[in-house]
Amino acid sequence: MGKSKTTKFKRPHFNSVGLPVSAVKEEEGAEEEHDEESCPAAELLEKLQSPSADIREFACASISRVVQQSQTIPGFLQRDAVRRLGPMLLDGSLAVRETAAGALRNLSACGGQEVCEDMVKHDVMTPLTALLRECCSGFDSAAVPMKDQSNPVEDVANEAVNLLWNLCESSSQAVSLFNKSGLLDVVVQCLERHPHNVELSISAAHCLHTVTEDNPELLSSTNTAVLGALEKLLLSSQPEMAHTLLRTLAAGTLWNLKTSLPAARQAQTLNAIVATLSLCLDLDSGVLIPDLRRAEEAHHRNPSPVTDAEQQAAVQPVEEEMGEEEEAPMKKNGKTLMVDTDVSDLLPRGKEELREATALLTAQQTSLEIIVNMCCSDDPSDDEWEEESSSDESDMGPDGLCDGVSNLMSPLCLSAEVQGALINHSIPEKVLKKTAFPRQEATNVCRENPSWRGLTKRMQRVQSRALTCLHSILSTMDAELLGGKAALQGAAHHLSSLVFAAEEIPKDEEFLEAVISAMRSLLQIIASKNISQCMTPQQLMSLSEAATRCDVVSVRVNAVAILGITGSTLAKEKGTAETLQMIGNALLQVATKDSDLVVNGEALDALFDVFADGEQAETAAKIINLLPALKTLQPVFKAKIRKEGRGKYSRQQLCVLDNIKINLRRFIGYLEKVVTK
Repeated sequence: MGKSKTTKFKRPHFNSVGLPVSAVKEEEGAEEEHDEESCPAAELLEKLQSPSADIREFACASISRVVQQSQTIPGFLQRDAVRRLGPMLLDGSLAVRETAAGALRNLSACGGQEVCEDMVKHDVMTPLTALLRECCSGFDSAAVPMKDQSNPVEDVANEAVNLLWNLCESSSQAVSLFNKSGLLDVVVQCLERHPHNVELSISAAHCLHTVTEDNPELLSSTNTAVLGALEKLLLSSQPEMAHTLLRTLAAGTLWNLKTSLPAARQAQTLNAIVATLSLCLDLDSGVLIPDLRRAEEAHHRNPSPVTDAEQQAAVQPVEEEMGEEEEAPMKKNGKTLMVDTDVSDLLPRGKEELREATALLTAQQTSLEIIVNMCCSDDPSDDEWEEESSSDESDMGPDGLCDGVSNLMSPLCLSAEVQGALINHSIPEKVLKKTAFPRQEATNVCRENPSWRGLTKRMQRVQSRALTCLHSILSTMDAELLGGKAALQGAAHHLSSLVFAAEEIPKDEEFLEAVISAMRSLLQIIASKNISQCMTPQQLMSLSEAATRCDVVSVRVNAVAILGITGSTLAKEKGTAETLQMIGNALLQVATKDSDLVVNGEALDALFDVFADGEQAETAAKIINLLPALKTLQPVFKAKIRKEGRGKYSRQQLCVLDNIKINLRRFIGYLEKVVTK
């Protein structure tokens, strides 16, 4: 199998497992049976028509709070909540505008992708666009009565930009309307408020990072003012974690807009982007998070006077959402995608140390995702994972097996400029450091406090992103640039320790998927350099067994590939027949019993690699009766492709499977010659 494809990170949809619009229709009948008191939607929506601004504000704030419980969302959607809240965005009261935008923001965040698309269909973008334009024109004229009080127009804009961000994450129609409405300049104006309001600037940066990704239509709107604002932000030097996050998002946005950059500035901007990511990864969350927690405790022992805004925010229930943060799985091409479902960006004012810690981890996760995207080709099939790939080796035996596969999976590589920038800033070494488990002191201080508990999952996610990033680097960079034999073996031992240090292999699917993909990429390089493998046969088998029990297809595919890589290396050594028997039996089990055709094909491919040549392989093949086993499997595999292939698998996957089917016939012929020797 050639180098496995890297995966481009998409911004995950806000809680796309929230209650979809279709669920509203399914529950309509049951909803009518419920007592009106069980659903506050009708009463709250009615209050939006009140002549009193205070009552309208109360109604919007109550809706914002209630819709965080997703089971209440159908009641609001049935009563046309989007159309009734939309005009509130342009209410005469700034407080009503802010709470209405907050209600729609929470509806979009907690309702899921289909709810966002339904909101766009109900024309929420029209009043939202008008509101953002009004806000931007009123930034400097808004009165700020007290030093510690926030700018009310900026507060409205922050809610509106977050709503826009949510909609653009989940709806291509919202992105299209963003482009046509000329909202780029408006959001950049919000971005430029960072000297006065970093929270608004971060919201705008998140929105820009999302909306500029894979959006060629927007590139024509990108002018020197937009690029200048982003580059200016990139060169800022404020030490706070919020500003680190801001610079990271600006770097990601500039990478998305790289084709709009003048040729003369591309090299300089690329270097600035990578330097920003490098500085972010230099930060040690294992040290900084305990420091921030201690600072918060000291702050509580010596409290400063609380402003009215902080006191009002502190009573909001959103803080409770920072408890045990959960992720919700979605399936895509047999792979489980993990999406964020927390609303920790809604932390009340006054939690500055927690905000800083959250910003640090978000910045590091985003930095790693940007590096993954830098390592990705722009091939439209990037979303197809390793399942599409076939043989690792071209020397499959005397008949030249898998001749047709090489064109499907041509080696990926980075441009010399990008590789040079990553190497100059020691990105591979820094990414490898981030793959370590979170430091115990940091996880302990987070578990001790309910408000900080959600950071534990964020630290684990940074580790998983680092492992995925390492896989991308290994898959695309020139191996000569990654260090010599000692560096590669050191990385291999480190990854092995992550998997085998505990008594049992970790069961977390996100971690397992990331670490196994990184191990596979590294073992491919080690095998190509004829460097000895680092896993014992027992570790190899335990990894295979753990992967077999995993529901994620790519985990099983990568585990099978690791067996193939290791086995093909061992087949060239003496005294390895017994280990090859273990590997062969494990691969036959997967090829025969796994429910997924792609995994079956990968197992067959690995068998071709392991038993292609060599005395040890021939001995092991005879002992495990490989030839009769493959003859029995051949018609079953062909029938399975005919029966399940169409509709369930992509065209590229079917093409690879067809090649494996042909190679199986050739390999059986090769084994028959070996037996008769």
